[in-house]
Amino acid sequence: MLRVAVVGSGPSGCYTAQSLVQLDSGVCVDVLDRLPCPYGLVRYGVAPDHEKIKSLQNNLRAVLEHDRVRFIGGVQVGPGGVPAARLRELYHAVVYCVGAATDRHLGIPGEDLPGSWSATQFVSWYSAHPDAVDGGFLRDARSAVVIGVGNVAVDVTRMLARGLAELSPTDMPQAALTALAASRVTEIHMVGRRGPSQARFTTKELRELGTLPGAGVVADPAELAPDPGYTDPSALPAPQRRNVEVLRGWAESPPADAPHRIHLRFFLRPVELLAEQGHVGAVRFERTAPDGHGGVTGTGRYEDIEAQLVLRSVGYLGVPMEGLPFDAKTGTVPNLAGRVLREGVVTPGEYVAGWIKRGPTGVIGTNRPCAKETAMSLLEDAPLLAARDVPQDTLTALRAAGADPVEWTGWQSIERAEAELGASLGRGVVKLPDWQSLMNAAHSKVP
Repeated sequence: MLRVAVVGSGPSGCYTAQSLVQLDSGVCVDVLDRLPCPYGLVRYGVAPDHEKIKSLQNNLRAVLEHDRVRFIGGVQVGPGGVPAARLRELYHAVVYCVGAATDRHLGIPGEDLPGSWSATQFVSWYSAHPDAVDGGFLRDARSAVVIGVGNVAVDVTRMLARGLAELSPTDMPQAALTALAASRVTEIHMVGRRGPSQARFTTKELRELGTLPGAGVVADPAELAPDPGYTDPSALPAPQRRNVEVLRGWAESPPADAPHRIHLRFFLRPVELLAEQGHVGAVRFERTAPDGHGGVTGTGRYEDIEAQLVLRSVGYLGVPMEGLPFDAKTGTVPNLAGRVLREGVVTPGEYVAGWIKRGPTGVIGTNRPCAKETAMSLLEDAPLLAARDVPQDTLTALRAAGADPVEWTGWQSIERAEAELGASLGRGVVKLPDWQSLMNAAHSKVP
């Protein structure tokens, strides 16, 4: 039996495990995660009000409940946990599906002012990620600026404009729900440095902004017009054309007064975050113009937008992992069809899939063919890999290496605890927000 460790239980990890056991009946897979909970960004990145996308957890659950797949949470690989070299000794092959764990920076003055956060930090907070900090995101904030025009930017914009009645049925942690319900943010500006035809959000996400109760969407036709694709969208690919059509509708029909106003801004490049009494108070933008080559150029004209909360949503970046080569420019592990490359040479038994393989691109479904390619590479190498003896009892070996494994029954205990918490609050399932409560639940005995 070929024993494989998949590091990471998000979509790319689960799809890798699924491909391996579907393609070869002689493979057993341990899906390891440093968190006691599976599903990665489906649990901790998908917005809580997007129930349909979150239901993908059911698909991933089916993979993790396969009789030749085992979920083992609570296993940190690398510093402070199981050394990568030791993990390699325990399994015939290791597949790293660790995503892109950090955010790109703007690289402008004032970026680190209090009140300036990455969108990922905000998402982690309202998604109950146990590493999240409650930074008082909304404290004293009246106006928010979201820098970026991708789906994550749309998500955080929508969360800022949602009310208690819409958020209460979600699994959002109670503290975040209370804070968002009490928020005094009324003006939300989502800002992109290029034009509407180059925005990265999907039309479905964009349209959703126009359906929020108590919110009006503002788009200035004069600001949209410099984009040739906005003036004549007929030559645009269908997704971009649909985006432009939605924006055109909002520009031509200004909203009525509403408790929240969402301003969609384009051709503005952030150049500085301005301080007010030691806290961010505004963002200074330079007006840009199309350069004729798909990019933009500065015009030397500036505009300040008031903001006591700034959320930066300008992309993700992979980080180096102990024992693996790393390309800092792309934020990926060098690989050939998923096989890890060291100085251009394949390393037997080490593989990558997902964002750490190809960079933070695509949607959740993009991980499926990516994972299958890696799985096929691994299975092609299987005769060589299986020649090495590995331990039969990896759980004991992982504990000996310093891990505190959470098995599937432990995850089920967490699910029960979250259902009980929600019932006690008069809500549905409510996520446990911190390490202590998660681990206590995972190790609790079923009555």
